[in-house]
Amino acid sequence: MTTTDPAFSEYVLARQGRLRRAAYLMCGDVAMAEDLVQEALIALAEKWESVDHPDAFVRKVIYRQRVSRWRRTRQEVLVDRFPDRGVGDGAQERARDAEIHAALRALPPRQRAALMLRYFEDMTEAQAADVMGVATGTIKSLSHQGMAKLRADLKARRAVEAEQAGEGRR
Repeated sequence: MTTTDPAFSEYVLARQGRLRRAAYLMCGDVAMAEDLVQEALIALAEKWESVDHPDAFVRKVIYRQRVSRWRRTRQEVLVDRFPDRGVGDGAQERARDAEIHAALRALPPRQRAALMLRYFEDMTEAQAADVMGVATGTIKSLSHQGMAKLRADLKARRAVEAEQAGEGRR
């Protein structure tokens, strides 16, 4: 049985963008992310009255549905000959993501929080300021400083890598 509670409709309207982004980050495909969110919201509607933490419930359903789909669709590809060149395994993307995550972790906590609220959670400056309990100008300042530090940190990391690659050729 699904719910007719207006609070459920309000929840869906308030959270659907964030849930879709989270699902996209998990699967990397817009259409699949939308399907995962829809399935999770259907599951939530069926149990709305008994769920204490709807965000946690929906995220868990999204994650489990993604894993289930991956298990159903992964296939071994048998070939007569190996390809002439290697197939990308996503290592470069994971290395870039790890580099960005390391640079984010190096930021002071308030700058990191401001960037996460503004760019990951897609909040306005006023909303982020309200969450952090600071003035809107502080969010602007923290975001600007955080982005400048991220750019500088990533540029420095790439310069070190280029230098190390140059030394390795000698």
